[in-house]
Amino acid sequence: MKRHLGWLVFLSIAFASCEKLDQEPQATVTNEAVFSSETGLQLYANSFYDVLPTANDIHRGDAMADYAARTQVPDFLTPGAFSARQSSGWDWGQLRNINYFIANCNNPAIAPAVRNNYLGIARFFRAWFYFNKVQRFGDVPWINKPMVVNDQALYNGRDPRATVMDSVLADLNFACRNITTAADNSRSLITKQTAYAFKSRVCLFEGTFRKYQTSYNLGSSANTWLNEAVSAANTVMTTGGFSLNTAGGNTQSYRQLFTSQAPVASEIILAAVSDPALSIYNDANWWWTSATYGSRVSLIRTFVNTYLNEDGTPFTNKPGYQTMTFAQEVKGRDKRLQQTIRMGDYKRLNGGAREAAPPVFSYTYTGYQPIKWTLDDTYYDGGSRNINSISTIRYAEVLLNYAEAKAELGTLTDADWAKTVGALRQRAGITGGLATKPTVVDPYLQSKYFPNLSDPTLLEVRRERGIELALEGFRFYDLVRWRRGELMNMPWNGFYVPALNQPLDLNEDGTADVAFYTTLPANRPAGVTYVNVAPTISGGTNPQQLSNGTSGELTWLNNVPRRWEDKYYLYPIPEADRLINPKLGQNPGW
Repeated sequence: MKRHLGWLVFLSIAFASCEKLDQEPQATVTNEAVFSSETGLQLYANSFYDVLPTANDIHRGDAMADYAARTQVPDFLTPGAFSARQSSGWDWGQLRNINYFIANCNNPAIAPAVRNNYLGIARFFRAWFYFNKVQRFGDVPWINKPMVVNDQALYNGRDPRATVMDSVLADLNFACRNITTAADNSRSLITKQTAYAFKSRVCLFEGTFRKYQTSYNLGSSANTWLNEAVSAANTVMTTGGFSLNTAGGNTQSYRQLFTSQAPVASEIILAAVSDPALSIYNDANWWWTSATYGSRVSLIRTFVNTYLNEDGTPFTNKPGYQTMTFAQEVKGRDKRLQQTIRMGDYKRLNGGAREAAPPVFSYTYTGYQPIKWTLDDTYYDGGSRNINSISTIRYAEVLLNYAEAKAELGTLTDADWAKTVGALRQRAGITGGLATKPTVVDPYLQSKYFPNLSDPTLLEVRRERGIELALEGFRFYDLVRWRRGELMNMPWNGFYVPALNQPLDLNEDGTADVAFYTTLPANRPAGVTYVNVAPTISGGTNPQQLSNGTSGELTWLNNVPRRWEDKYYLYPIPEADRLINPKLGQNPGW
């Protein structure tokens, strides 16, 4: 079944919902046509899918992340540029739609198991809705009924996050128990396994948030949530029938998950499905290849350095890694690297001809240009044309949720490691360290990312999560729950440039691709892109420079201040909503 279709006309007579918590809802008309048959419940339940992120939301989800250089520093991180006046997201219309269904799904003519199935779907979406609200704002009002006109509860204050998250967990437990659909080959519908998979995500987040965000004084309940994450993930792993995609071998199987038109059913649990026949597309190519449309997100070198060697050893253990050129450093690495960025012999179709496609400096600032979500055909590069489906939940995440929760609990065994992190690394062509937990701390990973961690297993699980889920929209809130927001201040660095005016062959095909200069040379080889790295340009500071002036790592926008503050762990309540309802208060520091 295609998401969102078939319900609009049916529900247009049902009710008109409010858009914000602080607005009065409109009265509803009769609900008999909706709630007196299973068909009516099914059609209504289809409206809940608008709660899920769109394909474009997902593939752009890491535009603000510690490993992402981009065209501009986000206002959120620029001192003085973001306040409650710029904040958004305090909208509640979707919640009223869900609560209206829950309140009215009680017709005794429909079998209890049928009603509970659809109630389980509704409560799944309410959990999704509220989880997103708590991640963004912390304390929010818990509302479990459709508000009526002039209901004074519309102007109540916020409930504590612990109260709200307990209710989210209750909703997810109900969904897991009562949703009857066991499988959906389209990967576009909510099933029992979807509920368990999402529960593992929510519980891992809340357990680690309570453990590391100590100012909330919720640490005593952290392990309860982590055990719930383990249990939910284990249910998917043992009863879900999913497995890691290995079709195409270790050089293709990972990226297939992100470029396939039909979701790869073995691993994808839920997806935003594209369908050209119904004109359902996304704009991944446009966003990830355009010099003007997207944010020109590129990975930074500090993060790329965390990709292991094929033998499972840290790349940064190699002598001289700091001054390796791009063509040198990408060789012999975790095969996910070549399926995440342009490198090696990567090629694209251009008018039917397959052409070499090294990193293009009209797009990338660091040289590490992502390809994870893009199709290898320039036809898709302009406009919303992409036909690849975009994964929302996949089995690899469930494995990582399981591994991380058990590592945090101190119960991860060698067998657990082998079937989670070990399996993911084996799929990526890594040959060493697959069967047993690590026993040695990687000093680079520890010093650059997690200086307060000394457990080598937990460090490696976090490395794996960063690599496996890169650019899938998890990273910012991973940093929030780990209390590592300071990583958002990390310099935006790129590949190493040995000298000025030295054309570099990035893909070693015998043709030079790019050179860097402070004074443009008179004689320039045809086809080479020249990038100005002079300290000043057009009378101002050049945002693109080399770390040593005439050599070194590329740097981008490090002249623009970025400042992480603890208040950024939560967004501010939008000022307009606080003016309507002062009882909402404001998050600390805003």
